[in-house]
Amino acid sequence: MADSAAVAGLLWDHWLPRNVREMLAGPLPGGEDDGRRLCVWLAGTHDIGKATPAFACQVDELAGVMNAAGLGMRTRKQFGDDRRMAPHGLAGQVLLEEWLEERHGWTRRASGQFAVVAGGHHGVPPDHLQLHNLDAHPELLRTPGPSEAVWRRVQGELLDACAGAFQAEERLAEWQRVKLPQPVQVLLTAIVIVSDWIASNPGLFPYFPEEYSRGEAERITAAWRGLTLPAPWAPAEPRETAAELFATRFGLPPEARIRPVQEQAVTMARAMPEPGMLIIEAPMGEGKTEAALAVVEVFAARSGAGGCYVALPTMATSNAMLPRLLDWLGRLPGSVVPDDEAGAGFPADPPAGEPHSVLLAHAKAALQEDYALLLRSGHRTIAAVDAYGGEYAQETGGARSASADLVAHQWLRGRKKGLLASFAVGTIDQLLMTGLKSRHLALRHLAMAGKVVVIDEVHAYDAHMNTYLDRVLSWLGAYRVPVVVLSATLPAARRAELAEAYTGSSTTAVRDATGYPLLTAVSSGSEPVTASPAPSGRRTDVALEALADDDAVLVDRLATELADGGCALVVRNTVDRVLNTAATLRERFGPQHVTVAHARFLDVDRARKDAALLRRFGPPDSDGRSPHRPRQAHIVVASQVAEQSLDVDFDLLVTDLCPVDLLLQRMGRLHRHPRGERQSDRPPRLRNPRCLVTGADWQSAPAPEPVRGSRNVYGAYPLLRSLAVLAPHLGTTDGPDEPVRLPEDISVLVQLAYAESEEHCPSPWAEALGTARARHEEDRAKQQRKAEVFRLDGVRGPGRPLIGWIDAGVGDADDSPAGRAQVRDSRESLEVLVVMRRSDGTLRTLPWLDGGRGGLELPTGAVPSARAAKAVAACGLRLPYHFSFPEEFDQALAELEELYVPAWQEKESHWLAGELVLALDEECRTRLAGFFLTYDPDEGLMVSRDEPSKKEEGAAR
Repeated sequence: MADSAAVAGLLWDHWLPRNVREMLAGPLPGGEDDGRRLCVWLAGTHDIGKATPAFACQVDELAGVMNAAGLGMRTRKQFGDDRRMAPHGLAGQVLLEEWLEERHGWTRRASGQFAVVAGGHHGVPPDHLQLHNLDAHPELLRTPGPSEAVWRRVQGELLDACAGAFQAEERLAEWQRVKLPQPVQVLLTAIVIVSDWIASNPGLFPYFPEEYSRGEAERITAAWRGLTLPAPWAPAEPRETAAELFATRFGLPPEARIRPVQEQAVTMARAMPEPGMLIIEAPMGEGKTEAALAVVEVFAARSGAGGCYVALPTMATSNAMLPRLLDWLGRLPGSVVPDDEAGAGFPADPPAGEPHSVLLAHAKAALQEDYALLLRSGHRTIAAVDAYGGEYAQETGGARSASADLVAHQWLRGRKKGLLASFAVGTIDQLLMTGLKSRHLALRHLAMAGKVVVIDEVHAYDAHMNTYLDRVLSWLGAYRVPVVVLSATLPAARRAELAEAYTGSSTTAVRDATGYPLLTAVSSGSEPVTASPAPSGRRTDVALEALADDDAVLVDRLATELADGGCALVVRNTVDRVLNTAATLRERFGPQHVTVAHARFLDVDRARKDAALLRRFGPPDSDGRSPHRPRQAHIVVASQVAEQSLDVDFDLLVTDLCPVDLLLQRMGRLHRHPRGERQSDRPPRLRNPRCLVTGADWQSAPAPEPVRGSRNVYGAYPLLRSLAVLAPHLGTTDGPDEPVRLPEDISVLVQLAYAESEEHCPSPWAEALGTARARHEEDRAKQQRKAEVFRLDGVRGPGRPLIGWIDAGVGDADDSPAGRAQVRDSRESLEVLVVMRRSDGTLRTLPWLDGGRGGLELPTGAVPSARAAKAVAACGLRLPYHFSFPEEFDQALAELEELYVPAWQEKESHWLAGELVLALDEECRTRLAGFFLTYDPDEGLMVSRDEPSKKEEGAAR
């Protein structure tokens, strides 16, 4: 208890960001001094529930000593299952409440809001039923009879001693009148959890301190030195002009000019009464990410946030963002350490420029090269270190590494603690789980409360995810967390919902704002501010054309368009359509001229293909040329993976019909970069950007009918609404076709397609549209109801204890398939690691892996080498929808579990334990749950009910 209290004080002095300290201090009469004392006292009393017979009976010889001292106890066997009704956290809450009420005159409600911290320090605050059950079994807290008074006296003595030692005694009379807001209760709980975990680390705090001659102060100092938690980021507010700020933070060349959107974002961030939410709507390629990071620096300096979290749609987009974040961090000036006296007597704050902790937040982060390097450089022993550098205790592990500017800190690793790192980039799931009732949710709240949160591609989330996102935003608003929202295609209604969720109040000004680009700034207690800066001058007129959904028509058209060379992107809405189209195109153009990209690849192959796409079709070099851009005609057939966050550029776009906002995103891959003067380096036929829209029966009456796969993915209603607003551009209405003007038409088309007041559709479509709308609304309501099951409640009024805060939750939730399934409206899918089984029965890594990783032996009687195990871990594959239906899921799971290698699981291979393994034969084929699976490193996974012939496989390849 004393160790936990000491750690809490150190965390307050040296680790908690300023905005978190201010949030905790806000409701307390003594301000930050009270905040520190309260954290220390709650950490010091959190384990008082161990001073009960229900807990102390667990070790017979120790229980006997207590018995002899008058603390009568039953044995563990005598208690039986009743002990489960008095976990020591719950018992501690009850004891602390009684002490406050009986000795200090507090009311039950006043005591509950403080004592619930002890009750929730193992991750789940108790509910009312648990409190009622324990109240019915007082023998679990004190043995009845003569020893009851002894138990009561000892518990009171311990709590009296804590109040004196942790300087809370003289403040209790003032605190009993305080109404703690629920967000403050959550943060206090999280700080106690972190303090408890650190104090429970035997490497930092040896179990038998009397073996060491140093005093308690030296013991605490040694532990803190050994832990070396990086201090929070504490930037000074940048004083440069916006142009100077961008030049220094992003390494822009002297001739580069800041874009109006970027300049306006910095200006608005500086002008807000207090940091709040800034929504940036701007075209693709306008530098929204750089604008967001510049705003993060301004917001952090003004609010006291100690870092940032950048949330993206997928693991792939998160991986791509990490190097950009690291580059920005490397250009930041040294942190400014606050000058205060709060930590007198404790180790000094680290000097400015000390390392900052960094996290890549998703399940396969260790496979990303930049992050893997941070992990290796940050690997070290966590052990107490005295003032002269000697270690009190040594854990096995790697040697201590030299300081670096950025570290993946050893202690801040793992699914529970990772987000506590100062800087993190990861999937949107990690943010959405802040609104999911789950164990140790308080830690996730502490992590987000201390950061500026950036949400990229906010338009990309469905009703289920938005239900979670809105609740998360309401909590972020309560914590006064600054938020930056980015989108190229955001409907006005959704913009208003985001602002309302964050501020708790609605305003027509946000909903009715016009202009594009558009920036909207909102914060609690002030009127929203909007601005529409001038476009950057980048402008493209895209000619749209409806194309019949026939592969033969597509082949002939591409043959004509690519006669003089050039590159085309064909985007299909399902992987099956990708594979079928690619096979047909190869027959005409040859395999070397057709590439596929979709989500049905091994992780390692997906990363390789993304890198190849960027190398061949990415931005030109500084001289305006792209040395790897193919000279002959080339076609990339892709699923939605090419839709966002890949900076690729094509001469011609062919796309399945999709919602208009996504269609515009796809257009962002068309003529994305200049290729010579007036695109003169492109083939003559392709110098004017064109988009051919297919994936629909254009002759169907009364309305065009999208193909079945697209309807399954997006629903008929959004597709029909998109068709209606695109009609003037597609030649489906009378009059000349109008090009889509980018960026001018982006917001116009999106707002028309998503307008709630009217549907801009031809009158003959009315019946079909009405049917589709009814189905759409039913599906949205179903998604929202599903999300409500485990969604966290909203913030309740001050003074209400967190009792039952995550009642009926999901238990543990992390970045696993099951965890992601809670915040995404998707069937639970199976993820496997893919290996090869040779004809002799031995297992090997896949032969085509580069870097010497291919064909490595995978022994079944022992843990594979670290090199081989990591190579297998890089071959993760999420099985497609075929295996998501209940019957197929269960059958596939049962068959996969047959390949159970005890040595990999029971000996806890870091990379392989707990994973399902799919073994392919030497021809990369296997059967699973009645399906035939074939894998090709260039084509991905092919699934069929019937066994494919060699000829069919060859054609696919």
